[in-house]
Amino acid sequence: MTVLERIPFRFRLALIFSLGTAVVLVVLAAFVYKQVSDDLLATIDTGLLSRAELIEKAINEQQAGVVNDGSNLIDSDEAFAQVLDSSGQLVDSSSAVSRAPLVTPTQLHAQNSSRFLIESIPNIDFPSRLLVDPQTVRGSTFYVIVGTKLADRQDALNSLLAWLSAGGALALLMMSFAGWLLAGAALRPVERMRKDAAAISLMEPDRRLRIPMADDELARLARTLNELLDRMSRLLNQERTFLDQASHELRTPLGVLKAELDLATSRPRQKAELQETVRKASMETDRLIRLSRDLLVLARMRDGRLPVSRRPISLHSLVEDTRLAWSSRVRAAGLQMQVTAPERTVWIDVDRVRQALDNLLDNAIKHSDRGAPLVLTAEVLDGHVSIAVENAGESFPGWLLPRAFEPFVVGPDSEGAGAGLGLAIVRAVAVAHGGHAVAENLSGSGARVAITLATEEAVARV
Repeated sequence: MTVLERIPFRFRLALIFSLGTAVVLVVLAAFVYKQVSDDLLATIDTGLLSRAELIEKAINEQQAGVVNDGSNLIDSDEAFAQVLDSSGQLVDSSSAVSRAPLVTPTQLHAQNSSRFLIESIPNIDFPSRLLVDPQTVRGSTFYVIVGTKLADRQDALNSLLAWLSAGGALALLMMSFAGWLLAGAALRPVERMRKDAAAISLMEPDRRLRIPMADDELARLARTLNELLDRMSRLLNQERTFLDQASHELRTPLGVLKAELDLATSRPRQKAELQETVRKASMETDRLIRLSRDLLVLARMRDGRLPVSRRPISLHSLVEDTRLAWSSRVRAAGLQMQVTAPERTVWIDVDRVRQALDNLLDNAIKHSDRGAPLVLTAEVLDGHVSIAVENAGESFPGWLLPRAFEPFVVGPDSEGAGAGLGLAIVRAVAVAHGGHAVAENLSGSGARVAITLATEEAVARV
């Protein structure tokens, strides 16, 4: 974590705002300073040009003493002037600079037109602005040099710099404080959402974040977080319901198994009684095994899908093996099982599909009339495997048919009628294979449940 990341977010916003303000103020102050400096220098240059014109007029009129300290042309305290001949010798000069020429002959001969210079002049305690203007009078060349000290200009610039510094510092302080308030106001909805989120608990699971009035990024964030809370609430409710119903499903066979074992050990029993008790205990144990296996399958689901591991198998062999495994229970229920399947090799997850078939047959046997046929069919069509189980007997109740594949669905009377995990596992297996499951009632009586599985060839085409 960097040092900047340790600084509170509000302080960081205010700091960035202050730095930006400081940059703007510095740029603005530099622009004002430069503009005022140029304007003052331009004013000085205009005055120098005016004075030079007056001196040049006096030269043309052949007046004596063209540079006169006592006239209105030259202010002896601030301004001065000289007239030099073509060799650089003094012709006339104001008293303040009468000791020597203000510029050297080399500087004079290096220019053919008017030129402004900034020079340090002996006996003048500040840099001066000079105008050197060559003039030709009756064939002779003269150089009019007019100058003034830049002390007033520098004093004005120093005063301006002081005002800019003081005003800029005050403005920066005020803008920094405004930035701190602005950052607080901008983060206030975030703090409100944080408090709302902290207040959400198991006691108030339906409470949600307040959405700001403005349709901006914070409002969209609040809506997104509320949608996330809704999904989490639904998942939590589903998990709680699932656990409650799974506990109920497990409690019933465990209670029966415990009662049978307690009954068998309560007093001496005949062999036939013990065999019947063991048979019932075995049935309840099988029920527990199926239920625990189904729960394990649901626990392994990721994003609503089961992982599958496909391998080739003969569809006829799969159906025939299933028939043999269930033949004893089918006979004990007094049913007749009919199977139909082609000799086709398909790529499926054999263990998952076998589990789905077991659940289909278990559900069909429970709701079949004694002596009625139990039909298991399988076929391959356009790269898809269709497997269906039909039973003659009970049909799906009207309220249950659209929800037959939901886990632990309980009827409106809440007296036990409904669906457990079996058909939910059937649909999960079908969806994991890229297919679907369908439940329907047969005309008259009975029901049909079918699953469609995409084989490896169909998946490759997609």
